[in-house]
Amino acid sequence: MITETTTLTELAAIVSDVLEREGIVATLSGGAAVSIYSDNRYVSEDLDFVTVALVKELRMALEPLGFKHTGTPRLSVFEHPETRWYLEFPPAPLSFGGTYVDPSQCALVNTALGKLRIITPTQSVMDRLIAAAAWNEVQSLEQALLVAEHQRDNIEWGELDRWVTREGISGDKEIVMFYKKMGRPLPV
Repeated sequence: MITETTTLTELAAIVSDVLEREGIVATLSGGAAVSIYSDNRYVSEDLDFVTVALVKELRMALEPLGFKHTGTPRLSVFEHPETRWYLEFPPAPLSFGGTYVDPSQCALVNTALGKLRIITPTQSVMDRLIAAAAWNEVQSLEQALLVAEHQRDNIEWGELDRWVTREGISGDKEIVMFYKKMGRPLPV
């Protein structure tokens, strides 16, 4: 099922669907979500699925797909011999700054290969903007812009504006630059 030609989106759907069928709620986030929402203008090296599941539970669900728990460089890493992407399972809860998100508030997308639980485009922008603001990361700002530009009609701008204000980051230079480049007024 998983081969050298399996795309990141296909791999994400396969893994997400298997986990869902095993009763494991795991939400794709991070760079892989950026890759999907930017039509691969950004290429992630891994797929981050945020979950409360234990490594033992993940191993039981993923080994039939050919994944091996390597624990390298982190305890929650799984690798597959036929794909360059590895899986990582950061612990729940899913949050963007001080804003916690229940997995039910994320997208559950039906694909030809199964259901993919993934943060929404708006949440993906939040994820990248909080990293940009917290660590002065230009790369995270660029990723937020890629998602916002490719998903402009799918961004819930009012929700994003309220989040920026609630997080107290509207004056951060990365946030100011994001809104300027998107041609939108800065929330106050």
